[in-house]
Amino acid sequence: MRSVFLTLLTSCLLLVACNKKQAPSSPPVPVNIFTVKARQVFYYDRYPANTAALSQVDLRPQVQGYITGISFTEGDHVRKGQVLYEIDRRLYQESYDQAKANLEVAIGNLKQAQQDADRYTYLNTYDAVAKQILDHAAITLQNAKNTVAAAEQTLKMAETNLNYSLISAPFDGTIGFSQVKLGNMVSVGTTVLNTVSTDDPMGVDFLISEKQLAHFEELKNSKQQTIDSLFTIILPNDSVYHYMGRISVIDRAVDPQTGTIRVRVVFPNPGYFLRPGTSCVLRVHNQETGPKLLVPGKALVELMGEYFVYLVKDTFAPLPDDSTKTQAVQMAIQKKVQLGQTIEPNVIIKKGINAGDRIVLDGVQSLHTGSLITISKKTDTDKGKKGRPMPNNL
Repeated sequence: MRSVFLTLLTSCLLLVACNKKQAPSSPPVPVNIFTVKARQVFYYDRYPANTAALSQVDLRPQVQGYITGISFTEGDHVRKGQVLYEIDRRLYQESYDQAKANLEVAIGNLKQAQQDADRYTYLNTYDAVAKQILDHAAITLQNAKNTVAAAEQTLKMAETNLNYSLISAPFDGTIGFSQVKLGNMVSVGTTVLNTVSTDDPMGVDFLISEKQLAHFEELKNSKQQTIDSLFTIILPNDSVYHYMGRISVIDRAVDPQTGTIRVRVVFPNPGYFLRPGTSCVLRVHNQETGPKLLVPGKALVELMGEYFVYLVKDTFAPLPDDSTKTQAVQMAIQKKVQLGQTIEPNVIIKKGINAGDRIVLDGVQSLHTGSLITISKKTDTDKGKKGRPMPNNL
């Protein structure tokens, strides 16, 4: 009985196997393709940047007292030497007047001592005065001279303190919000009154990789003014600042932790439009010559930080109903590429493909190496997606 059951089960399995049809192959994926061409491209390298004043000073008092005068408008442009704050001057004026009077007294005593010394020196030539009196006169004269010197130093100190009671702008620049008001008590060296920063020209600081250092050293040492639009900035409102800049300073050392170094480009700022601390984008006109390969960004596939495109390859495949015969088909082959600058919707390809290659333009998410494809629309080579050069205002 058991042998009969096994015989029937085997027969059923063979019947099913004979009647089972071969699974159909995956149908071709409809895609558009793009023919890669080399062309001249005008573009910028972009770096996040911040504006920075070339000089900036916190105003701190050198003498103690109450604020009795504020002689500026907050946020205004001030000139070098312009009086900004006044600290109560009465005590310092009195100290100065007293020191000046003491100096006059000391000068008078010096004149008297000089006359006595001259008289005794003359009498000594005729042995008409005791030697001791002459010696005392000489000592008195020297003491009078020392007293005058001390009085002069006291007067200078009093004059310095009196001058310090008026706080002036150290250079031309813009002054900020006052940190003190009229009547406030200020202390020497600790109280911050305000901050003044230069405003024309204005620096723009950004970081570059240590690999780019040699290139920027060449730009700094070259005649930068001969290169049109070499350095420009894009402001936070996406407008392009209408003045061009030039490299002023490259920092002394590379940061070993990040491998970057700071560069400062200086821009004219005659209307004081730029303010320190503003975030912007610094653009460096790329000087590389020769045509570039541009492809639409949507043709790229990213896998674990690497980028790929799908090349279109013409090949042959067996007919679905007759494996002994073949037909011409197109196949997608994944190809790793090295990216360059992004320009609008396009990307420069540095390595991986060549001019004349055909790549899949869309539908790349549905592909893998070896996928059969079919062209769903007219080949997109130039029309609307040819990687046109950037206009001058980008």
